[in-house]
Amino acid sequence: VQLQASGGGLVQAGGSLRLSCAASGSTSSMYKMGWYRQAPGKQREMVAIISNVGSTMYRDSVKSRFTISRDGAEDTVYLSMSSLKAEDTAIYYCNGKLPGGDYWGKGTQVTVSS
Repeated sequence: VQLQASGGGLVQAGGSLRLSCAASGSTSSMYKMGWYRQAPGKQREMVAIISNVGSTMYRDSVKSRFTISRDGAEDTVYLSMSSLKAEDTAIYYCNGKLPGGDYWGKGTQVTVSS
């Protein structure tokens, strides 16, 4: 199972970015997909999660600014980020969960300049 993330980059504070992550290689649909991030010197933290029935969860600091969505047919998850802040700077990792395992994509760098 592979997760391929894309969409990171450099953006000014207040700007927007959209991350995408596509899962492949599984015969079953991921029952949860999500985004985590890790800033330099900090632990990896959950950003947003979406289940296969569309329920979502966000960390408090991104609520009302970030939106997670999912194309279930394609096992693709998106993270639309707006009103970005310098503290959102991190490597963003895509995660997918199957009954038999927990899968991670390679991270994509998001840098927000103030």
